[in-house]
Amino acid sequence: MLDRQHLEFIREVVRAGSVTAAAERMNLSQSAISHAVAKLENRYGVKVWHRKGRSLQLTQAGEYLLRLADRLLPELDHAEQVLADIAQGRRGAMRIGMECHPCEKWLMRATRPFLAAWPDVDIEIRTAFRFDGVAALAAHEIDVLVTPDPVKVPDLEFEPVFDYELKLAVRADHRLARRAFIEPADLLGEDLLTVPVAAERLDLFTRFLIPAGYRPRRRVTVESVELTLQMVMAGRGVTVLPDWLLAESAVGLDLARIGIGRDGLGKSINIGVRRAELATDYLQGFLEIARRVGPAEAALSPQAETVARG
Repeated sequence: MLDRQHLEFIREVVRAGSVTAAAERMNLSQSAISHAVAKLENRYGVKVWHRKGRSLQLTQAGEYLLRLADRLLPELDHAEQVLADIAQGRRGAMRIGMECHPCEKWLMRATRPFLAAWPDVDIEIRTAFRFDGVAALAAHEIDVLVTPDPVKVPDLEFEPVFDYELKLAVRADHRLARRAFIEPADLLGEDLLTVPVAAERLDLFTRFLIPAGYRPRRRVTVESVELTLQMVMAGRGVTVLPDWLLAESAVGLDLARIGIGRDGLGKSINIGVRRAELATDYLQGFLEIARRVGPAEAALSPQAETVARG
């Protein structure tokens, strides 16, 4: 009979690269894994993998079982955690995934009142997924997804919680500093500092540069917003960030903020959940708080531009 252990063995062997390595990681003997998989193969008359040199190559049956493991095991792990939480008198845990690199400060403002309002619900923040955030939400790896890029997926619901505009940030003495907005050609000679994600996931590229057939001179990825702004101040490049984040993070820096295109480049932060769980009380509680919190007040004030320029 196919059971959870078979799926765990197959997934771990693929991740580790061999039965021996998987056995070491799982604190089992190599023969225990080989014997269990052999019994599965004999029962159903299929081969899960075959050897190709020193490595193992999954068969069609093995590929199917691996996909099954990737889909079911996270759900089972989560179910066990939920049951354990209930047994210990807790309501459960809410796993929040973030696809928005600059959103950590906003999320902290939302989680603070949530933790106070729901003391029996734990929070776990995840920024790394096996695939992407939407796939992680669909696969029950996370329960909530914070993303600027919602997609239409069956069984998932995305709700915008606040709108914002992307702005180009340059040093006050930069050649573009006094422009109201830029055109795609203006970035041809610039080093562009961005978050470390594929260009195909950046609106500056997909909605502004690529349709016009332009690229910056060079793209440099930077993990930290603070370091990005320091590099801009040092003349190492220009960057594009949400207006609310610049209002929070650029205080005291002599920076200019410039519109992207004549009509601007608008975006929104969205909260995604699984439709089947949308009625869960503490998920509803988080959504209500997220709608209420929005970006920092500084980002909404008329003085934001002046503050950001120092």
